[in-house]
Amino acid sequence: MESKMLGQIIENTDSFVASVSKDKRKKYGQFFTNVTTAKFMASLFNFDLYKPNIEILDAGAGTGILSAAVVQELIHRGYQGHIHITCYETDKLVLPLLEKNVSIIMEQANVSCVIRKENYITSQLFAIDSLFRDNEAIYDYIIGNPPYLKIPKDADEAKSMPSVCHGAPNLYFLFWAMGIYNLKQGQELVYIIPRSWTSGAYFKKFREYLFNNCVITDIHLFESRDKVFNGESVLQETIIIKIRKTTTIPDSINITTSSTSDFSDIKRFKASYDTVVAKNQFVYLVTDEEDAKVLQMINHFHRTLPEIGLKMQTGIIVDFRTREVLRDKFEEGAYPLLYSQHIRDGKVVWPLGKEGEVIKTERDGFLQKNSDYLLVKRFTSKEEKRRLQCGIFLKQKYPQFEYISTQNKVNFIKCDSPCVTYGLYVLLNSTLYDSYYRIMNGSTQVNSTEINQMPIPERMVIEEMGRDLMHKELSVTNCNKILSKWIN
Repeated sequence: MESKMLGQIIENTDSFVASVSKDKRKKYGQFFTNVTTAKFMASLFNFDLYKPNIEILDAGAGTGILSAAVVQELIHRGYQGHIHITCYETDKLVLPLLEKNVSIIMEQANVSCVIRKENYITSQLFAIDSLFRDNEAIYDYIIGNPPYLKIPKDADEAKSMPSVCHGAPNLYFLFWAMGIYNLKQGQELVYIIPRSWTSGAYFKKFREYLFNNCVITDIHLFESRDKVFNGESVLQETIIIKIRKTTTIPDSINITTSSTSDFSDIKRFKASYDTVVAKNQFVYLVTDEEDAKVLQMINHFHRTLPEIGLKMQTGIIVDFRTREVLRDKFEEGAYPLLYSQHIRDGKVVWPLGKEGEVIKTERDGFLQKNSDYLLVKRFTSKEEKRRLQCGIFLKQKYPQFEYISTQNKVNFIKCDSPCVTYGLYVLLNSTLYDSYYRIMNGSTQVNSTEINQMPIPERMVIEEMGRDLMHKELSVTNCNKILSKWIN
């Protein structure tokens, strides 16, 4: 049974959501939290029930459901002290309802509340090196469903937090970084956010700030991204995360999973902290013992591609912008242009008689030396069994060409021998590395920055693996067998 307070707030929110077009809400990156998710988020806090006063922050408060859920959880656990809530909200459309809902909370519980109708990011100074920074750490518990909205790198919010920004940032992690800044030492923050921050270069500065100040204690993963926000089309995979502002690292992280946001089929699992938070500060979202085992097996290796003189890069030709240099048929002075469609059963097969698979140009930036390459598709569909799909290209099969080129929907690793090319194919075509990449990145895009960070064996081992595969079928089974010799 909902409390009367939360019940009224849900009713008011449902009426509001029904009255506003989805397009209008999307403009603000605004997807409201449903009640079961709000209650689950509130339940994650480890409240100190003996504190006489508790300060709560709900930044980007929307209609106030998260604030109400926290208050209800505190009352349910028997808290007798005074609760003060600070809500930030700038959306003029939702503010009247937030005011109405806040008055319901204040009437029915020992709560005071202030609504700040100002930009949560730009209205305060994010001065992480300031001598006076402790003055800004004023909240005991922070809860939030921040806006998921990409902003330009010259947006006011990005310019006010340069120390955590790289490129065009997303508002959600700026809200999160400011939340960490506003959180008292030893206290807790619970957010529902996309999983995109867990890896990659765009979020590197933010992850450094996060792990310099906080530890992760709990992560909840949804098996179906469509069920998190009722009736909304949410493209990013969403997670719930709880952090504590401390540098004392726990032994393990509590991981929970559910197939929907009603949490009726919740599964629980504890993963060791360093399995989830790697040394390179990537965060691996493991769901069970099997995932943890995959990470432990690959972490057995201690090299990366750049460390052994190799590097994955993204294809150089954006075909729709360079139509003038593309050809459908081979002609004198032209070169192969390799697309993901040329990756067939582990090999690169060219030509296929397709449009635009030949390039004729003298521009250096459009060509690359004919060499041995491992090509990897950048994009796969959610339904496909494998995320990592590779093809071997050997220069000896195309000796007539000084150059080739690659379209930007493929990634490539330039190799210096067939042995290395085949050896890297063993790794990336194995079930183990495909599983590892899926744990690291929830999207269907293969990111070269992330591949360059993956642990791999020594070059000598890779060459041995390549020699082992060279005269065998390029199957996943053979790759698995060869890799297993070097792990066990």
